[in-house]
Formats: sequence, C-alpha cells, structure tokens
Amino acid sequence: MEFVLYEVKDRIAIITINRESALNALNSQVLDELSETLDNVDLEQVRCLILTGAGEKSFVAGADIAEMSTLTKKEGEAFGKKGNDVFRKLETFPIPVIAAVNGYALGGGCEISMSCDIRICSENAVFGQPEAGLGITPGFGGTQRLARLVSPGYAKQMIYTARNIKAAEALRIGLVNDVIGATADEAGNVTATAKENLMAAAEKMANGIAMQAPIAVRNCKKAINEGLQTDIDKAIVIEEKLFGDCFETEDQKAGMGNFLEKDKEKKLKVVPFKNR
Repeated sequence: MEFVLYEVKDRIAIITINRESALNALNSQVLDELSETLDNVDLEQVRCLILTGAGEKSFVAGADIAEMSTLTKKEGEAFGKKGNDVFRKLETFPIPVIAAVNGYALGGGCEISMSCDIRICSENAVFGQPEAGLGITPGFGGTQRLARLVSPGYAKQMIYTARNIKAAEALRIGLVNDVIGATADEAGNVTATAKENLMAAAEKMANGIAMQAPIAVRNCKKAINEGLQTDIDKAIVIEEKLFGDCFETEDQKAGMGNFLEKDKEKKLKVVPFKNR
C-alpha cells in the first residue's frame, strides 16, 4: 500500500489515508487501496475501526481535482461509482467505524466521513461540499448522506453555496459528535496537540465499543442502517429479527449470565435492616 496505512491495536484498527503531500486527496489509487484494506480486515480480531488522515492539516481535502479535470461524462460517472462503491462498503462494514477528522474534510473528505458511523473532529476541522464552485455536484454520496444527517435545509445551504463550515458549526448542526481541542499546562505550554487528543479520544471510544458483545454491536449497526431506509413498521421487524438473532450465542449467554451472577452477589451482600 502506497497511500493507505493499516495498524491494529488489540481489538481496534486504524486506517490512515497517507497522501499528505496532496492533503490526502482521493484519487483512483487511494480508493482502490482503501477498498483492498477493508477487504483484508480480520473481523475475528478487530471490533472497531478508526479512519483518519495523515498530518495536521487535512483529513481528506477532497477527490483529486487533477485526475477529475479531464474526465469525460462517462468517465466522470465511472469515477463517481468507484467512490460510491468504496464509501458504501465502509458504510455497511460489519463493525463500527469512527472518523477521526483532523483539518480539512472537503468534498470527498466530508463524504467519506459521513460514510462512517461516528464522526469526531479536532477544533481546526473544516467541513464542506465545494463541488458547485467547481462546476460539478458532490459525487460520492454528498447530496444523499448530508441531507439525512443534518436535514435537507442545512444540506442544501452548504451544497448550493459551496460554503465551508468550522468544527463548532459542524457540531451545532449534528454533522459531528464531538470537537476535540489541544491541551496546555498552567504556563500555557501545549502538552498535547488537537490531533493527538483527537486520536486518543477516538481510540478510547473504539475501545469502549470493542468491550461490548461483538455480535450485538454488529446487529445494532445493521438494525440502525437498514431501519433508516424504510418505514417504522418494516424497521421494527428488522429489529425483531436481529434481536432474536442474538439469542443462543455465546455473547448473550455470557453477558446475561454475568449480569445475573453479579446481581445475585449484590443481593447476598445486603444486610437486612433489622440486623444492622
């Protein structure tokens, strides 16, 4: 892999888009490498993924304009499909994916973050869909996921005006779950950069997810994603099936067994009031 780094830390994995000289812009090679990396994740070991970008300046600055500038209509549609195929693979990946967004998340960068389950960002993050200013539409799911995440009105405003928004506004409209800043000592010396704290926060969240029963977490993701694409009556049926699917698994037996054992021990420790 030339532009994608992959690291496993116990039960979590970190995918880093590593094309820092181009602000991690997505070209065909990056998309192919991302797809191959996802195909090779060991789902027996890894329970949560973190997706981030190399360097302090950019998560992903967008799709590669140099590559797109000479495309024909047919080639443009094919490039859009390539990106959408990879992002859909990320969105429907069996385990949760956290986007740790540092710096620019524009165009394809905003779109790939929206394909993840959860987005947290550094205080210097900038989000936007600037495609209308380049004479094109968002092509990797931006018109669809943004409207679903932040409301059609906010999405249309961002897309029609091609205006970028900063981290605080992204949090306000619900595009991100949290904003992480740098930390300093009493003298004002920086003890950890926003990027360092961002990755620490992402790993802490990922480890929290990895501690939960893996089959249950996967079924929760599937229930939410599939349920959002249909009406409530059909969605409840999806949930019922996935709920039932958890029973008779080792996770369910162990989880409920441990709870009942702890509850029993807790009750045994309670001294009757009359004997106190």
